[in-house]
Amino acid sequence: MGGTCLNVGCIPSKAVLESTELYQKATHQFAEHGIDADNLRADLPRMMERKDQVVKKVCDGVVFLMKKNKVDILHGVASFVNATTVQVAPVDGGSGESQQLTAKNIIIATGSKPSTLPFITLDKERVITSTEALALRELPKHLIIVGGGVIGLEPGLGVRPAGQQGVGGRIHRCHHPHHGPHPGQGTAALPQKQGLEFYLSHKVTAVERAGDTVKLTAQSGPSAELQLEGDYCLVSVGRRPYTEGLNLAAAGVELDEKGRVKVNEDLQTTVPGIWAIGDVVRGAMLAHKASDEGVYVAELIAGKHPEVNYLLIPGVVYTWPEVAGVGYTEEQLKEQGKAYKVGSFPYSASGRAVAGADTEGLVKVLTDAQTDEILGVHMIGARIADIIAEAVGIMHFRGAAEDVGLMSHAHPTYAEAFKEACLNAAGIGALNM
Repeated sequence: MGGTCLNVGCIPSKAVLESTELYQKATHQFAEHGIDADNLRADLPRMMERKDQVVKKVCDGVVFLMKKNKVDILHGVASFVNATTVQVAPVDGGSGESQQLTAKNIIIATGSKPSTLPFITLDKERVITSTEALALRELPKHLIIVGGGVIGLEPGLGVRPAGQQGVGGRIHRCHHPHHGPHPGQGTAALPQKQGLEFYLSHKVTAVERAGDTVKLTAQSGPSAELQLEGDYCLVSVGRRPYTEGLNLAAAGVELDEKGRVKVNEDLQTTVPGIWAIGDVVRGAMLAHKASDEGVYVAELIAGKHPEVNYLLIPGVVYTWPEVAGVGYTEEQLKEQGKAYKVGSFPYSASGRAVAGADTEGLVKVLTDAQTDEILGVHMIGARIADIIAEAVGIMHFRGAAEDVGLMSHAHPTYAEAFKEACLNAAGIGALNM
């Protein structure tokens, strides 16, 4: 129970990142705070044991909720027999008989799985995906990362106590649709400060394993060739919808050109009564987006009138510092010909950030030039993953930058940076004087 997010995605990755972040602070910041921490070492097996405990606790919580709400759980491999019937077969090697379930409404929520490149063989030992990266029991001496998106950066920074190199493109944008150019530009330089080496605009042509060594070959032009050697290679070139084995054709459910289940605005597939949500349909592959869609479909089936505002689904990158964004980017507003204002506030001017020695960061707010309504918020810095929720809340009620400026924020807090950026956008903040 819990799918990718709880088992091999959001929860375990954040548990590991939390442990490695504490290690980084101990090695690089404790002395600044007057704390001596000599002879430190990173014990990855113990970190992973803690991660496993976190995963178990959260997944057990889901199982408890299922039982509490009298939801029947069947473990097996499901496939369509027709538009109203699903067959559940035992998992390979498992005991028991297949059974068929018939229902008026069926929801497809099979999620996604890691993608790879045609010429790369994932042995899941030395050439791995994010799933295997979250189960390592030794720190890589030299980790090579193929791909420059969120999935590559988060595990890459998670094992940054050891050496590593990254191969990919557009690292500075994190491959994330929500991040405006100003805060996003910082995501290239900051990981470099933390020990990652980037090779941008390179095309990987081969990844080969020889014993405990992985060799990567890439091209940066017609003749320039790059070769890297490491003990692990993390392939993080995205994820793809997981639809294999569902026998969708038997139900009449169609896929689009990218292999995703086709759905309309109400998340109904090409067959009435069959719905699809999450990573298996169009849109950002985010756990909270999938959860919102699940609630939407359930309430729709129950006869209610739900809503999902996709513009206000925030995106977060859990590097350190964190990066987050919601709403429109400047590029999108320019494409629309929308007149807008920009307000910003640097973490270096935040008392809380200075006290916490986390001054790398910036909050940027985009507002309507006439109405002052907040159209987009983009942030990089400490605690950003939590602060972005305030932006989502005010934007949900179509609030203005001045509204946030009039709201009292506890002092000193990181959240004050959002208030100050809003005041700056409204032309009434300290930075406007």
